[in-house]
Amino acid sequence: MGIIGLGPHGERAAPPERVVLLPNDIAMARRKKFRVAIIMHTLESDWSKQLVTGIIGTLGDAGAIVVEVVDCSFSAEAQIHALKRIRLMQLDCVISLPITSEAVADAHRMIAESGTRLVLVDNVPSGLLPSKYYASFVSADNYGLGMMAAEMLSEHIPQNGSIALLGYDKEFFATNEREISFSRWISTNRPDITTNIYHFNSIRTVGQLAKDLLTKPYCPSGMFVVWDTPCVEVLKVMSQIDIYVPITTIDLGSVVASSLARNGPIKGISAQRPFQQGESVGKTTVTDLLGRKCPEWIALPGLAVRQSNVAESYQAIWRMPAPRAILDGLAPRKNSLNSEI
Repeated sequence: MGIIGLGPHGERAAPPERVVLLPNDIAMARRKKFRVAIIMHTLESDWSKQLVTGIIGTLGDAGAIVVEVVDCSFSAEAQIHALKRIRLMQLDCVISLPITSEAVADAHRMIAESGTRLVLVDNVPSGLLPSKYYASFVSADNYGLGMMAAEMLSEHIPQNGSIALLGYDKEFFATNEREISFSRWISTNRPDITTNIYHFNSIRTVGQLAKDLLTKPYCPSGMFVVWDTPCVEVLKVMSQIDIYVPITTIDLGSVVASSLARNGPIKGISAQRPFQQGESVGKTTVTDLLGRKCPEWIALPGLAVRQSNVAESYQAIWRMPAPRAILDGLAPRKNSLNSEI
């Protein structure tokens, strides 16, 4: 599907194919030996690891040296400290995934004002404008991802049912877009469904939030969790209390993909393309460092993953064979909502 959403400043998306490195570009970049740092919100998720792999490989092909990859562990303070430290290293570019929009804005602004180029991934700090403060913003079409998740979950929600939307309580462009589009799709296409929105402030608290909701007298008919890492915590809680409802989420992590394959609580996944996104980030970085203007927002479309296409989707997204847990789960078996996660 095409790109549905708009960028953080209302931009229309450019496809990743708009940024291409030709042999002459690569040869020129290799002579310059650019030095780059990558500042990540976390390195714990499958998505983060694949994104960084795509970035590093693409930069390496162009002779750019990644001097450091920082795991900020979802801490704004850690990200601010890393950006202040790296600003003194006089690098050619910093690639950053800002943890929030507000708290880390000044630290990112200092990077740009120091003369170091800045490329952003998945979130744009408040007050930072393209061209003036950052070269380009590269993300998935998060609005489209939320719509996919809503449509897939609606197939499993009874008439006049309810959905608990578990969102992230930080100002974060990607997750905000998913929440908005999910809610709008449900209200437009399934007005009989009630959507109740709840927010968690860290991965550590989402499990208790889910437990509280699932053990209420009026348990929701289904859940949407804005990405797969907190969703894994929800699956753990369901297994512990033996209460299961249909779930959709974002990102084709191995745990949620296995649940989907064996007809567990996961009923659909809106998959991003982190490796390809990483390649786009790398190409955008090199193109900018060579002095050529890049699109302000580059976006990649998502992929709707159901049980019927989970194995091939896993291969397409992660560029490796689907693990045995997924393949075994696709063997014929009696359908059961409360299968093991």
